[in-house]
Amino acid sequence: MKIFTGTLFVFLLLIIAGGCMNKGPGKKGLASESDSVLVPDSIVQYYSKQVLLKEVSYKNGVRNGLTKTFYPGGQLYQTFWYINDLREDSSGWYYTEGQLFRTTPYKHDTVDGIQKQYYRTGEIRAKIGYSKGLRTHYFEEFTRNGKRVTDYPAIVAEIKDEYNSSGRYTINLYLSDNDQRVKFYRGEFTDNRFDTAKCQMIRTTGGKATLTLRKTGTPKQNYVGIIGEIITAFGNRYLAYKKIDLPYNDLN
Repeated sequence: MKIFTGTLFVFLLLIIAGGCMNKGPGKKGLASESDSVLVPDSIVQYYSKQVLLKEVSYKNGVRNGLTKTFYPGGQLYQTFWYINDLREDSSGWYYTEGQLFRTTPYKHDTVDGIQKQYYRTGEIRAKIGYSKGLRTHYFEEFTRNGKRVTDYPAIVAEIKDEYNSSGRYTINLYLSDNDQRVKFYRGEFTDNRFDTAKCQMIRTTGGKATLTLRKTGTPKQNYVGIIGEIITAFGNRYLAYKKIDLPYNDLN
């Protein structure tokens, strides 16, 4: 009798354990937010409230191959190509209707090369240069009929020379078309790259900025470089440069 009772107890435990192991989402192939569903060919689908967010290709536990992200309506939004968990080659961004909007080149998970933008009709919209993750001076935008845009505003510098009276030399900056969508920096391009870590941002309000230099009595650079980061009508960042020669050699 004791042997029978012990056997029945173990049998009941196995039934309970099996029932717990079989519990899961109510619908196969759907997962709640932050959950994932493993599907063939090492592709993992990520969902939020039954809406597919992205599909990621894995190999040996790391991202390898194509990754896709999707709009809330299910249309393709982005594509990335991974090699050993690093973005490589060209990524794509898409309009909701399915046409390609932008391609961005990657090298070892860093933007490097010429980024291209397209109109919905397929014509080129813009070409923007990057090097090691930083913007370069290379920049082209095109109208819908293929004409290159050239009428970008220039940097205007107005000088107030008080060197002899107070030792100050003031440079007031704004754009030739008075556009307010600009940020001004003091500095130069480094190896043709715009590195904000090596440039000094000048406080800009309403499209205007003021750089005040002071007499030091120590020899300094005889010019100052100004970079203007201008938002174009296309929504891109155009980089303008102006070299301002200084009449005194000790301003800083």
